[in-house]
Amino acid sequence: MGKTIDLKNISKKYKLYNNSKERIKDLILPKSYGKDFWALRNVDFQANNGDVVGFIGVNGSGKSTLSNIIAGIVPQTSGEVIVKGEAALIAVASGLKGDLTGRQNIELKCLMLGFTKAEIESMEESIIEFAELEEFIDQPVKSYSSGMRSRLGFAISVTIDPDILIIDEALSVGDRAFAEKSLAKMQEFKERGKTMIFVSHSLGQVKEFCDKVLWLEYGKVKEYGPTEEVAKNYELFLKKYKKMNKVQREAYRDKMLNQ
Repeated sequence: MGKTIDLKNISKKYKLYNNSKERIKDLILPKSYGKDFWALRNVDFQANNGDVVGFIGVNGSGKSTLSNIIAGIVPQTSGEVIVKGEAALIAVASGLKGDLTGRQNIELKCLMLGFTKAEIESMEESIIEFAELEEFIDQPVKSYSSGMRSRLGFAISVTIDPDILIIDEALSVGDRAFAEKSLAKMQEFKERGKTMIFVSHSLGQVKEFCDKVLWLEYGKVKEYGPTEEVAKNYELFLKKYKKMNKVQREAYRDKMLNQ
């Protein structure tokens, strides 16, 4: 099995500012303004052809940041990223333009991916049908609900048939019937040997669908291994975490970030 994703020592730094003036000063003055925030620190991660990997962790652990780096949407601050093949990220409203209609978004996204007008025309109806947006497809996307945007993004991404599929909480919105249809489509991709990343707060979906799990904790890899083993350890952690009050959770977060 060939390696499709190989991340070595990945770190990602953001700057946090108290106001817009600080941001402007940081751009034009030699003195540094704002506070450094490391969303990821020294992350190593590999996935092979056919791997289905769940990303888990409490809010703020870096799951979406890592997904965006793999998809090529945001650059890492340091480290090496090797991704073999075309990666598609499915997230609520990911890459969709609010002022354009659903149909125009389909055409724009596919054109940006290198498809011809003829190829787009041949795919368009199946995308609209899968997204279940027939009567809304010519309305501006800014008028869509979060579930409708998610359905459109999912339908586009699975129809263009990427080598690597990254699903970031895209099934957490919308109705159960569409989520089940989407999981069936993902199962089809799995059987075809596609590499998939599944970011979700639903541990049940992760356990059902993923072969491996990457547990991130405040920007660092806590554990990476078989789903049954990692999910069990994460569930034990969650029992303790959920008993913490707000102050205790903040203290725990600060402790982990400063290690």
